[in-house]
Amino acid sequence: MEKKCLSCGDVLIGRADKKFCNDSCRNNYHHNQNRDQINFIRNINNILKKNRAILKALNPDGKTKVKKQTLDREGFNFKYFTSTYVTKDKRVYYFVYDQGYLPLENEFFALVENTNI
Repeated sequence: MEKKCLSCGDVLIGRADKKFCNDSCRNNYHHNQNRDQINFIRNINNILKKNRAILKALNPDGKTKVKKQTLDREGFNFKYFTSTYVTKDKRVYYFVYDQGYLPLENEFFALVENTNI
């Protein structure tokens, strides 16, 4: 019984436990197996990059205040952030890498930059 490459289907020559004819076929096979996960992660990373760029553009001086409407208009996605910081008085800052925001009253947000990274 001939064994065939799991990627391209060519007949395999060599070791009995060989599964792929070359490194390219092995890489293609594993890439195709993980494609959904790769796309999912890529999409989230793109959202995080966009969120960070929005915060950075709206906060050039390291600390400012903006309306929620401004963030919404720019396409900011509040579901995605990389970390949180809880202060002693229980206020929660949400960070996208080094750029953060704090929800305030009346749909305002304080934008901050973490320079300690």
